[in-house]
Amino acid sequence: MVNQFGFSQGECSKALASEDYFLWDGSVIFAEGQYHLFSSRWPAEYGFGWNWLFNSEIIHSVSDTPEGPYHFQNVVLPRRGREYFDGMNTHNPCIRYYDGKFYLYYMGCTYDGDIPTHMSQIDVERAEEVWNKKRIGLAVADSLTGEFVRRDTPLLEPRDSSHWDCTVTTNPSVAILPDGKTYMIYKSRSRRGGTLKLGVAYAEKPDGEFRRLCDEPILRFSDPDFHVEDPFLWYDEKRKKFCLIAKDDSHNGSKGITGEWGNGFYAESDDCIHFEIAESPIAYTRHCHWTDGHESVQNNLERCSLIFDENGAPTHMFFASGDGPKPYVFDRTYTICSRLEKKS
Repeated sequence: MVNQFGFSQGECSKALASEDYFLWDGSVIFAEGQYHLFSSRWPAEYGFGWNWLFNSEIIHSVSDTPEGPYHFQNVVLPRRGREYFDGMNTHNPCIRYYDGKFYLYYMGCTYDGDIPTHMSQIDVERAEEVWNKKRIGLAVADSLTGEFVRRDTPLLEPRDSSHWDCTVTTNPSVAILPDGKTYMIYKSRSRRGGTLKLGVAYAEKPDGEFRRLCDEPILRFSDPDFHVEDPFLWYDEKRKKFCLIAKDDSHNGSKGITGEWGNGFYAESDDCIHFEIAESPIAYTRHCHWTDGHESVQNNLERCSLIFDENGAPTHMFFASGDGPKPYVFDRTYTICSRLEKKS
């Protein structure tokens, strides 16, 4: 039987918030004496909607504590020209460190036509066209305060229409092993409205040539309404296990993996291909206990990520979330940090 995720959500705090920008994502690393948060943003005046796909840029913020507040430092991956695969939009950061270098994995895309500045300027047809241009990129730096140098080509391209991942490569989450071997979980689907699935790719080093480890997606389900996304992958060196938390994105009223839409579930694997979902799968729920004592059920908790102590135990969990009338309709967004408590 697979081990359960041995931690539960503790108190939550708003790690990063802004009046002027919608914020999304949240990948944190401790280095150079501080906690460094890489996230996405775009102007609040543009609205939420599809603007994460047209106007997002990846930023860097810092804090002296995991919980924050984090303070904006700089834009890391701005627009750089339509001719690049990631030239018009960057999103979904995943920051990792190995052997003296920092590796920033992310999703980028490009598009033609006008740059929209309001949700009313983006119709579904155009949004779907740009959605299908999402590709995983990589930028590398010697220091978190230095320049991140981007590759000019994606790390992993979609395959042809005979495969399940023929539309996009996106939502990267990466585990770098002590010897540099690098595993990456990514998201894709076969068609518009198709089931969201996860695949796995491998490289001999963090900036190496990535190849798929298997033709089929991991976590295969017979029910097409079992959608999964927002993976967070890590390697438990003590137990020699690949560990995965992902979002239960079940559709059409399905109870999904956890019994409730928007929960996170836990799974683990010996080879990063054959994942077994925990018997008690829930790793997090949308129920938050805040440091000021109040409680809330968030419409969304997205893009889960973890940080770990020196013994490899997770200590804090980060999410993209926000306030609004229903899922994906926000008046404002922010990054949440939840302190983890070890289950007794």
